[in-house]
Amino acid sequence: MNPDTVAALKRPIGLPFRIGKIGHVGIYAQDLERSARFYTEVLGFQVTDVIAPDGPLPGGAVFLRCATDHHAIALFQATDENKAGGSLHHIAMEVPTIDELVRVREHLRMHQVQIDLDGRRGAGVQLVVEFRDPDGHRLEIYWNIDQIGSDGVARPADQWKSVNSLEAALADPVVGQDTTLHDPSLMAR
Repeated sequence: MNPDTVAALKRPIGLPFRIGKIGHVGIYAQDLERSARFYTEVLGFQVTDVIAPDGPLPGGAVFLRCATDHHAIALFQATDENKAGGSLHHIAMEVPTIDELVRVREHLRMHQVQIDLDGRRGAGVQLVVEFRDPDGHRLEIYWNIDQIGSDGVARPADQWKSVNSLEAALADPVVGQDTTLHDPSLMAR
């Protein structure tokens, strides 16, 4: 690595989207209950959703929040392949508009980045584009993660509507999610 070359790297002019924030991180935990206890009782996070070990995510998952985003940390069951403390499940970054999310997908395609998923996941019901960086780290760029109000109640699992394309997510939004594009021509490309 040449430090001067790296220090000179800049955001390209005209990039068709802007990452708004690092939204959440997914990590592998050896003992989901022990880790959830640490994040709640020691660090003050709140549990938003729990997926049972025999549910849609092998080994289960725990979603925790520290503010109103559905989750800031997602704990996934560690495996022989994905060790606790040594493996990152994913890093998620938020874009502020649904149009930008569609542009992200197009931008990644133009740069021959393989997309693992575009559509909507379960807990949090955010629309996503998931892919990997050059080292294989899973990355998620998302729009519109559920917000948890002062009552602390999360959307029920029967309203999650997981789908495997942005087109399907736009055509069949979850309750309260406006998937109207500001620029509908984005989907015609």
